[in-house]
Amino acid sequence: MMSNNVLLLSVGTRNKVVQYFKKACADHGQVVATDMSSLAPALYEADKHYIVPRMTEPGYVDVILDICKKEQIGGVLSLIDPELSLLAEHTEAFKAIGTQVIGSTYRLCEMSLDKWQMYQWLKAHGYCCAKTYADVASFTAALDRGEISFPVFVKLARGSASIAISKAYDLETVELLFAHSEGLIIQEYLEGQEIGADVYIDMLTKEVVSVFTKKKLVMRAGETDKAISFKDDRLFSLIERFVTEAGYTGQIDIDIFDIDGKYYISEVNPRFGGGYPHAYECGCDHMKLILNNLMGVANTKQIGSYPEDISMMKFGEVLVKKISEKEE
Repeated sequence: MMSNNVLLLSVGTRNKVVQYFKKACADHGQVVATDMSSLAPALYEADKHYIVPRMTEPGYVDVILDICKKEQIGGVLSLIDPELSLLAEHTEAFKAIGTQVIGSTYRLCEMSLDKWQMYQWLKAHGYCCAKTYADVASFTAALDRGEISFPVFVKLARGSASIAISKAYDLETVELLFAHSEGLIIQEYLEGQEIGADVYIDMLTKEVVSVFTKKKLVMRAGETDKAISFKDDRLFSLIERFVTEAGYTGQIDIDIFDIDGKYYISEVNPRFGGGYPHAYECGCDHMKLILNNLMGVANTKQIGSYPEDISMMKFGEVLVKKISEKEE
């Protein structure tokens, strides 16, 4: 039987996520956390923690595998985008030592990280999404045909946390940005109510078992700062269809826009999103769902089982601590 100890990678400032896992694991196992910096406050919420090399360093996966063996880890997941593909790529190596990678396949992690790939998939499968262009020539042709208009977003195809996003109001700006950077895309500016969905897909049955949706009220550095819970069966159905058709498993976070009553799928992060605490505090305990799966128990479907009109407001906290030399 698989161990119930959980390893959380690159925890950074996700203190709440670590706290929630500790609460879920209280009677079943331990929570172990890693980060490349000893100044990652979420490390100190875990039962044990390790300072590890940068994920791009050679031998990084071996370090994580060693921790899994030493701590008898049953399930491992990452809280940052670039590491999701790395874990998925080594699923078999983790499986061989009795550790389950909690997440989606390598193909889906890569597609989620690459906005151009995601756009092509969404378009091919008939979902509403922002028009996207991989080069200036195709964008200019679309402009001439009247298919798109300014403003537009110019962003990295493989970017996260709203890093290096520019809003362009004219062709000259778009051309200038493309002349100075590589790997960019041009994306239609969607104007409407932004929505966040926290979704859990059972790792045993592959069925969507929990969906929490909130209207985003204030954003900061690409994350939801203030939001309010709401429900719409039409949106729940769309999310179920999309997630099942794409084939995601485990925890995912979806960004959606409501534009004149039509739902546009924007981005998918196959991990816990920064706004997940809102879902948890409203009763959607996805940590418990993960633990059930690690124990071989399939979860029952409970979509939309949370109260509406509950607001989330983030605020800063401070951790003051003397870091030991071995941690530095």
